[in-house]
Amino acid sequence: MYKRAEITKTKKDFWTAFGQYMKPVPSAEGSRVNWQNYKTHVGQVFFRMKAERGYASIGIEINHKDTEIQELVFEQFETFKKILHGTLGEEWDWQLHAQDEYGKVVSIIEKRIDGVNVMERDSWSEIISFLKPRIIALDEFWSNVKPAFEDFL
Repeated sequence: MYKRAEITKTKKDFWTAFGQYMKPVPSAEGSRVNWQNYKTHVGQVFFRMKAERGYASIGIEINHKDTEIQELVFEQFETFKKILHGTLGEEWDWQLHAQDEYGKVVSIIEKRIDGVNVMERDSWSEIISFLKPRIIALDEFWSNVKPAFEDFL
């Protein structure tokens, strides 16, 4: 069993290592980007990466408090589904109304791998190898479709 302080420190160390690993990688538009805290610059649309005990995931989260607007934004993403999957080179899971860890209703488009553990440094390379190409592909996708979302929120 891990202590809370140990979990916090290990996760911080992982995300610092991930950030250092990704630092030399420019965005699709050629600029510097904080990959581990990617900003979409569209309200209530977030790119989320998680590294936990047992799994890692990456996804698009829409968390507008008005579920009707959340649904409209999700439907807008659905219109770009083929482009998204083509850019990623794989299909992701789509959930219109799910609950996040705080019980809030969110819509999620994500990919997840099981069997990795951020608490075990031996898993870090596998987690990074999972996250890196996907966040780069998300950035490429977003640079092409972002204008379609800017008037939504």
